[in-house]
Amino acid sequence: MEIAAEKLSVIIADDHTLFINGLCMLLQNEPDIEIMNIAANGKEVLGLLHTHTPQLILLDINMPGINGFEVLKRVKSYYPKIKVIMLSTYNEEHLIEKAKAAGADGYIFKNAEKDELLKVMRTVGQGQLCFPYKQPVANSTFDELDPFLKQFQLTKRELELLQFIKQDFTNQQMANHLHLSIYTVETHRKNIMQKLNLKNPVELTKFMLQYNL
Repeated sequence: MEIAAEKLSVIIADDHTLFINGLCMLLQNEPDIEIMNIAANGKEVLGLLHTHTPQLILLDINMPGINGFEVLKRVKSYYPKIKVIMLSTYNEEHLIEKAKAAGADGYIFKNAEKDELLKVMRTVGQGQLCFPYKQPVANSTFDELDPFLKQFQLTKRELELLQFIKQDFTNQQMANHLHLSIYTVETHRKNIMQKLNLKNPVELTKFMLQYNL
């Protein structure tokens, strides 16, 4: 007789009801994940831990009362075996580093696709850390390239996409690395082509070679 694998027990903590409802719908049919409870603020999370011991907490950074970072510190102080993944709308390096320093096991953006969320949860559940990939900026800084951006009315995000395109990244790969939806990446690419008055990928390649991007 085969013994069923233990489910990954999870507490979800976020003060936005619609987001929690959507997250519950995404996770409820996953055979290896069990939603143990939900909390609307930091105080509720800490209160639940008196009677519940989840393996994992999905923890929003911005919550009323006790914020996510303070909850994280307390969880790691009193319940060090519990894994914590920070949920955030912010793709800011200093917040990711702050989460790491406070003991978080992972960090994921709220606009992540379902497959990415599940991958991060399962990776952390297996005892590994999982944080967003940071694409290094090659050679020069964006500030040094500002005249170029102004000349062609490009945004820094569009220039970042050009650097990925030069490396032959697909739209999906760019979306994954930048934590954007595939639709957003496609929109950026369309805007780039219009701003540069280019008609096809071959012309775009010539443009990047001409300006040494």
